[in-house]
Parts: sequence; structure tokens; C-alpha cells
Amino acid sequence: MSLADLLADLPDTAVHTLAVDVSRAELSASADRLGVLLTDAGLSGGQVVAAMLPNEATTVAALFGAWRAGAVYTPLNPRAADAELAIQLETLTPVAVITTPELAERFTAFSVPVITGSNLAWTLTSSCQPPADTRRYDADVALLQFTSGTTGPPKPVPLRHSTVLDLIDRLLAKLRGAKGASRKDNRAPMPNLVPLSLSLWAGIYQVLFAFRAGSGVVLMDRFSPADFAALVKRHQLRSTVLPPAALTMVLHDEAVTDLSPLRIVRSITAPLSPVQAGRFRDKFGVIVLNSYGQTELGGEVVGWSAADAREWGETKLGSVGRPLPGIDVKIVDDEVMVRTPTTAARKIDPAFLDRLTDDGWFHTGDLGWFDEDGFLWLDGRVSDMINRGGLKVFPGAVEDVLLSADRVREAAVVGVPDERLGEVPWAFVVRADASLGEDELIAWCREHLTPYRVPVRVVFVDRLPRNDVGKVVKRELAALADV
Repeated sequence: MSLADLLADLPDTAVHTLAVDVSRAELSASADRLGVLLTDAGLSGGQVVAAMLPNEATTVAALFGAWRAGAVYTPLNPRAADAELAIQLETLTPVAVITTPELAERFTAFSVPVITGSNLAWTLTSSCQPPADTRRYDADVALLQFTSGTTGPPKPVPLRHSTVLDLIDRLLAKLRGAKGASRKDNRAPMPNLVPLSLSLWAGIYQVLFAFRAGSGVVLMDRFSPADFAALVKRHQLRSTVLPPAALTMVLHDEAVTDLSPLRIVRSITAPLSPVQAGRFRDKFGVIVLNSYGQTELGGEVVGWSAADAREWGETKLGSVGRPLPGIDVKIVDDEVMVRTPTTAARKIDPAFLDRLTDDGWFHTGDLGWFDEDGFLWLDGRVSDMINRGGLKVFPGAVEDVLLSADRVREAAVVGVPDERLGEVPWAFVVRADASLGEDELIAWCREHLTPYRVPVRVVFVDRLPRNDVGKVVKRELAALADV
């Protein structure tokens, strides 16, 4: 089975948006039409197709149309600068580009066939010969996703049909508990709201997760708390996913006061502080559960079951849950190590082999620890850990204390070079009230932290810099300390 087969068992309405609903038949027909055009444009199996598209049903059709034609799909972010786009296309050497009529002009300088799509219809607008030296992958490679670039230049990560399906099935088995991986239930599954761009793996993954579960999706073109609340109510959603940045927006939007019938939010793409999770629960009566995965691994590897949520959801706010069935996780020198069937077989891109041990354990680069009940907690990235005169400062622990103070909306802690100690922690804080001062916050930290963990400075900022998946870009904050 491949991901291309997931269109077969969907509800009659496969995609919902604020403005329009699209049926399974319409989506499938559009995917088939695109597949024919790609073949006419010169595509053969295993070659790369690049797509720059907005969040709409046409984009979902593009994804499946590419797979039905045997292509390897690569999403391009419409927000990417022209220079970044040029580098990505040079790296990918795609056999064709799929985009909208409005964005097509961004590709006029490149010798590649361009197919434009709108309202599920497709047109071959540029029929030049594709590059002769295009990349080619084996039939199991479904998608190339560029990494976020937080720790180095973005790299295209190959994701396999078999790996993604395997991890989704493991997650579904955990979520459904005793029902196992069965996709049948007495009531139709809720549509899965996708609050992320489909140019990101996290957004695409949520579509695939929904389709594998036999449910449709609700797409948001741009995230807004008001639209989110309206869609929850319209589709009577009892659970959904949100990245931390979006969850914070909803939490602090005074116009959003009710999210019923929502009961559970799964926080994705980055860890969410238990303080923020508690505030969300207190305001809306909704439990927030973290989850954990990486693009390089193909999806989520740690999460919550329904039984765990009932028993532990209130007392372990902030944990990312327990490993999925068949996934091994351990902590080595404070770093989270993961072994999946794919990594154990060493079926990983050569660019990441330096992060893989001989016996299949993958270095995630994340700091974490297990509690006595087997729940995993994250403390940030290994690269973010602060060495203050030989003493380890985990940024996540300090951030949680800052967030628990009155009038703090968001907080991030980074290491800043120090001549005597090597590094010292600085805090960057978004405050809810301008009356909050630096001395007050440092005094708060001294009450709740051992002395070496207390930030030496608190800098107030209007917002925290985040990448497209909502992770705080800490190198930008560290640069502020040099100003």
C-alpha cells in the first residue's frame, strides 16, 4: 500500500474550508487529471515534482495527483524568498512545478514545466523540456521535505510511503486503545482540523493522518482565533491539534471565550509549557496534550492514548506522553534517542547517517527525561543547553518558571557568552502588562530556581521570533544580546 491509496475510504465530503466543501469524488477526479498532465509533461516514476500552493482542496489534490503519477512530492513555502527558492530548485531539479496562476511568475526564470491549478482544475502553462539531470528515487519515497534550518542549512529529507503509514498506524493504535488499528467505528470520525500550512510536513501529516483514519479535513488558509473557534463549533470538534504559537493566540484572544464541544487539544510541532497548558484548560475546560516526533523520523513517535489522557491528562500536563507501540526511546546523556523499524533497518537518508548508531538509535538532538510512570518530558534542544561554569541549565525548566509569573505571556531562555562562566542564561519575555519589570521577574526566579539557573538578564520583546512550524528561533534572540 502507498499513501496514494488513502483517498479510497473517505467520507463523501473530504475537505472543508470556511468557504467551500469538496467531495471525495471531486478530489479524486482532480488528482487523476493532474497525474495525466504530469505524465504529459515528461514525468517518469521516482522523479521530483515541486509544489507551491496555498491551503485549499486543490493542494490536497496536487499531493495525491503527484503520487498517483509515481512522483516524489516536494512542498515549497510561498513565503520563501526568491534566493531561497532558487537554491531549493537547484537542489531538487524537479521534473515539473505545480503552483497557482498568481504564483507562476516566480518560476519564469527556471527551465521547468509549470502546471497551474485553481478550483481543482489544472492547466499546463509552460511545456518546456524538463532538466535532463533530474533527481530520481525508488518507488517507496513519497515526499521530500526541507528541514526547518534551525541548526543549519535546510536539507531535503526523504519520507517513505511505508514509514509514514507505519507510524500513523502506530499512533492510531495508541489513540484507539483496545480498538487497535481498525479504521471502523460505530460513528463517523470527526474531520481533522489542520491549522498549519500544507507547505510544511506537519500540515501534510495531519491530512494523511485524517485520511488514514477515514475522516475528512478542515483546512484553514490563515490561522485566526475567531476562525478557529467558528470551525470548532461548525464541525462540533471534540479534539484537534494546535501548534504552541496558535494555541497562545487563542488563549490570549479576549473575543474567544467558548470552544465547546472541544475537550482535547494535541500540541504539535514544538513542546508546550505545562503553565500554558494549564491556563488553556482553566479558560476553556480543554486538556492540552503534547506529542513528539521529527521530520527525519517520518512522524510522531511519542504520544497519548485515550486511557492515558483520562488517567494522567490533568496531572502530567506538559509531558509528550509515552512511546508508541513498537517504538523504542531512551535517554543518553540527557538526549532523547529513538529507534523505529525504519532506523533499525538503517533506511535513512545518508545526510543523517551521522546521527544514527550502528544498532539503529537515532540522535534526536532533543533534551528530555522519563518520569517514574514512563512519560517523556522535553527540556529543549541539546544545542540550546546552557553550560554555566560547568553547571547545566535546561532552558525549558527556566521558561516554565517565567511563564508561571503574573503578566507573562511568553518566554524563551538562551545562553549568552560570558568571559568568566562561559555562558549565562538570558530571558526574553513577552509581557501581558507593561508594568511588569525586570527586577520583579528576576526576584520571582530566585524564589523558584536554584541560583545558577536564574537568568542574569530579562529582556522584554514584543514577540518571540518563530519559524513556520511555530518553534522559537533562539539564535535570533541570542543575537539581540549582542546589540
